[in-house]
Amino acid sequence: MNLTPISVKFDIGDGRIVTIETGKLARQADGAVTVRLGNAILLATVVANKEPKPGQSFFPLTVDYQEKFASAGRIPGSFFKREGRLSDSEVLISRLIDRALRPLFPDNYFCEVQVLVTLISSDPEVMPDALACLAASAALAVSDVPIQEIISEVRVARIEGKYVINPNRSDLAKADMDFIIGATEKNIMMVEGESKECQEEDLIAAIEAAHAAIRIQVKAQEELRDQKGVKGKREYTLPHQNEELKAKVIAFAKDKIYAVAKSASAKHDRSDAFKKIAEELKESLGELPEEDAPLVGEYFHDLEKEVIRNMILDESIRLDGRSLDQVRPLAMETDILPSPHGSALFTRGETQSLTTVTLGTPEDELLIESAAVSNYVKFILHYNFPPFSTGEVKMMRGPGRREVGHGNLAMRSLKQMMPGSEYPYTVRVVSDILESNGSSSMATVCAGSLALMDAGVPLPKHVSGVAMGLISRASDGKWAVLTDILGDEDHLGDMDFKVTGTRDGIVGIQMDIKVDGLSMDVMRSALAQAKKGRLHIVEAMYAVVPAARPEPKPHAPRMEKIIIDREFIGAVIGPGGKIIQEIQRETGTTINIEEVGETGEVSIFSAQKDGLDRAVAWVKGIVAVPEVGEVYESVVKSIMPYGAFVEFMPGKQGLLHISEVSWKRLETMEGVLSEGEKVKVKLTGTDPKTGKFKLSRKVLMPKPEGYVEREEGDRGERRDRGDRGDRGGDRGDRRDRGPRDDRRGGGDRGDRRGPREDRGPREDRGPRPERQDYPEKPQEPTFDEE
Repeated sequence: MNLTPISVKFDIGDGRIVTIETGKLARQADGAVTVRLGNAILLATVVANKEPKPGQSFFPLTVDYQEKFASAGRIPGSFFKREGRLSDSEVLISRLIDRALRPLFPDNYFCEVQVLVTLISSDPEVMPDALACLAASAALAVSDVPIQEIISEVRVARIEGKYVINPNRSDLAKADMDFIIGATEKNIMMVEGESKECQEEDLIAAIEAAHAAIRIQVKAQEELRDQKGVKGKREYTLPHQNEELKAKVIAFAKDKIYAVAKSASAKHDRSDAFKKIAEELKESLGELPEEDAPLVGEYFHDLEKEVIRNMILDESIRLDGRSLDQVRPLAMETDILPSPHGSALFTRGETQSLTTVTLGTPEDELLIESAAVSNYVKFILHYNFPPFSTGEVKMMRGPGRREVGHGNLAMRSLKQMMPGSEYPYTVRVVSDILESNGSSSMATVCAGSLALMDAGVPLPKHVSGVAMGLISRASDGKWAVLTDILGDEDHLGDMDFKVTGTRDGIVGIQMDIKVDGLSMDVMRSALAQAKKGRLHIVEAMYAVVPAARPEPKPHAPRMEKIIIDREFIGAVIGPGGKIIQEIQRETGTTINIEEVGETGEVSIFSAQKDGLDRAVAWVKGIVAVPEVGEVYESVVKSIMPYGAFVEFMPGKQGLLHISEVSWKRLETMEGVLSEGEKVKVKLTGTDPKTGKFKLSRKVLMPKPEGYVEREEGDRGERRDRGDRGDRGGDRGDRRDRGPRDDRRGGGDRGDRRGPREDRGPREDRGPRPERQDYPEKPQEPTFDEE
């Protein structure tokens, strides 16, 4: 058994080597390769049926990308502990592969094809999505499945002003442009990505840098194909054709289709008119052989596409009567729903999005889990496309790949304007498409921007989006770029080009090209026209909502984030969570504390502003350092004869001595202050020995009129006190009273008890008298008691 693989290698920059191998794994597939970069290895397989299914009239291509958790030495976290349905991330990578591969197959090839790409070894620094399409294309290249060209994809990122191909994951975090580009050796086929307000020429430069790298990868696949000895592609059954029938269809329907196309009618009216022509066509043709009957619809559809395309190219007339660069009528409203935290209705022609915003806590963050990494994200966008939006009846089975892809494009675009990690809320945007006739994903971007500002999310700028189309004719090289395309124009066009951005630059892009030979001149023209369209839309958005609300709506939850030194985290939490639990209980808030580097992030959430303010003040008090000379609102905690213990900051108490309560001399604290009473005090200093706080209330009160404060020395020196007079002779001079021993037992005191040895045994002296309890004289503490 020979398991020696055939391999090729190439450098993608900085000495990073990519290896493509075939002949060792999955040998029963029509084509199978592994692609390796670092420790990341992807296995790609392709299998195609030899014959199409009976009656098959479209190309059934299935592309699935999956990451095995074992590739990173991990066990899935699901209940079943095994990989399940594809995650959103895997669906998005599958779409990246599918969109690049689909145009490679012949138009008349209807055999079912399945492409599977699996991550079997993971490297935390390698982004596998940039290698997945390379692996899929290489598997097709070494197979006999009929493809017209070889393709590849790369990620291109601008990092510190330099364009980097397939950057490491850690370096990608520093990028201000991040695009995935798919291309053949000659032509760009697919672009998708995001940026921080890049300019159109920056995008052109990124595409050109990516295309240069892709050419190297295409040559490596050709070399691998030649080493394996693939001489040609398999023959396949061509679908049945009838040129005579095709001519009849053209003769009957061409002028009628043109009349409807030029009428500038609404979507459903136009659809009904085309349907009526198709029915009349079938009636005119009469009974047809079984093999010819399906061709009528195919030829009619091809004719419809050709007539509309020529009308646009030759007469600059579009289906709805607009000029080539004209945006459909716009209508926008915000705050249209009473209960959501933010809402907007965006309508552009026959496309409408109802979008809501919900503000949540850190506990609402979404866990995004892949083989290499697991991250929590605070910004979520979901896109829903119900069947009624196109006047259809379909089963509701949850979001499909299209919904995931459209939502991701809108999410990446709006994310560029979202506040950073200091913003405490988790934000969920939901776009429900109520009408659709082209570019509902761009309507989602516009409606999302409006709804976010309506919710009080501090977006610095509005983000708008527009979908562009391209119509080209190979026979004479004529082309036209269309702004704000309709659904029909998307279907019959050669390019679907979505661009999102602010007034100042591009933040997101998604482009699929269906024809060969798109030049950079056409690309520049499309980008310039897209800029004009999106600026027209964004100015209309500013007219409706010029800026974000200064704060969330009254019924929205309140949240604030406090950054503290890491050393205070324990003080806020308290022993066994005692302090943080007390704060939450007393204020009705939810508090989340996370250690980030040398700091702690304290997120405080509350449905009531009053509770939030109290909790914020409480936490700030715990981490604050008392300042001498500052005045504090304190609460009396306990009363003592010598003063009151007050809490002047959360968790910080001090003694308000009786002498500092009032300018008036107080003999007792009774009736002066009571527990729970609020009093203002001033921090006058700290005890140099104990570090305890010295507080005063009287310094904040006006001095009584005529009050004279005693100064040191008013009592005079003791030596100047003069003759104190005769204090009585009975006491005598202490120096003449004799030794202490002589005074014991005798003299004037008398012998009251006698010597202890003469008192007799204890049992002979009777019972001990009852002890009387005398109140102890309170002692002033030398420190602050808590």
